[in-house]
Amino acid sequence: MVADCPLIEISGPPRRRGRQYGEQAKARIRLGIAHYTDQLAAEKLSGAALAEVVRGFVPAIARFDSAYPEEMQGIAEGAGVPFEAIVLLNARTEILKLARRAREKAETGKPEEDPDGCTGLVALPPATASGSLIHAQNWDWKVECAETAVVLQIRYENGPDVLTFTEAGALGRSGFNAAGIAITANYLESDRDYSRLGVPLALIRRKVLEQSHLALAMHAVYTTPKSASNNMIVSQAEGIAIDFECAPDETFQIHPENGLIVHANHWQSAVALAKLKDTGILNTPDSLYRDLRVRALLEAHHGSIDRDRVKDALFDDYQTPWSVCRPPRKTFANNLSATVAMIVMEPAAGVMEVAMLPALNRNFQRFTLAMADEQSPPRR
Repeated sequence: MVADCPLIEISGPPRRRGRQYGEQAKARIRLGIAHYTDQLAAEKLSGAALAEVVRGFVPAIARFDSAYPEEMQGIAEGAGVPFEAIVLLNARTEILKLARRAREKAETGKPEEDPDGCTGLVALPPATASGSLIHAQNWDWKVECAETAVVLQIRYENGPDVLTFTEAGALGRSGFNAAGIAITANYLESDRDYSRLGVPLALIRRKVLEQSHLALAMHAVYTTPKSASNNMIVSQAEGIAIDFECAPDETFQIHPENGLIVHANHWQSAVALAKLKDTGILNTPDSLYRDLRVRALLEAHHGSIDRDRVKDALFDDYQTPWSVCRPPRKTFANNLSATVAMIVMEPAAGVMEVAMLPALNRNFQRFTLAMADEQSPPRR
């Protein structure tokens, strides 16, 4: 039986809401820390070396937003764990990759990645039955993370409230806010990755969700320096969506075609492909057809797409287990991977639906957020 994803509700200033988060999600936070700590130990990263790597991210986080270290400190206090462990959860993509690349380069001369997969999509109002934008994704990652996921609802005094699906202890991942701004993200890889330390990807996503204005949300994605490549789709409920293919030092845009954006884990921008090397296909060859499958399934219902049609497309099992909806299977790095969650959002209706391990479980939990009648001043 697949366990439900718990709702965690927090409010107040950063440290207080962090404590609320840590107290409510304590068991899942500790489970996530144990999982990633064990994985890093397997990568031969000692406790002292891990602490040094984690501390290296703290100055960049504080410069990006001084509230984030405060909130992380509160989470650590609430969960009764070290502050560095919460930073690890928020920079786990970067830290796992840095550790693996260092070990495998030392052993074989080249790194082998274990990618955070995902297939993301947006159906714009002209393509949907209700005239309401739908933003969704499958999150492909380690099976164990089905036991560490939460839906976090954040009540702000000086900005729009937020609903985000994330790993327990992390500040954000996929979600939307009361201003109708939504984000999902997909793994990308290029030959520019990890030449410098940037802002952890989870915090960029949280920053997007804190904005009342789409321009500022897109600014956060477009201009923030990153450690590695990533694809982020940003939308707003009234009908705008842009896919940002991000290298660490440069960002490229993918615009909707026929009212749809669909993106898997390979670079699509012709401009990007002329300037960098896509190194991710080595470990995500199924990406080459996952987006084609989802687009074809949705285009067949153009003008009548609803959340059920989106779910049907994301449940696609063509070429299983190398499919859009991935049942548990071994990766090239020998970890057990699956589509951990399917997240389907209709921001104008204030609705997020989540199915955990959807290849095994088609039951959706429904989470709601009251949408703002008027936009609040942006939080900066």
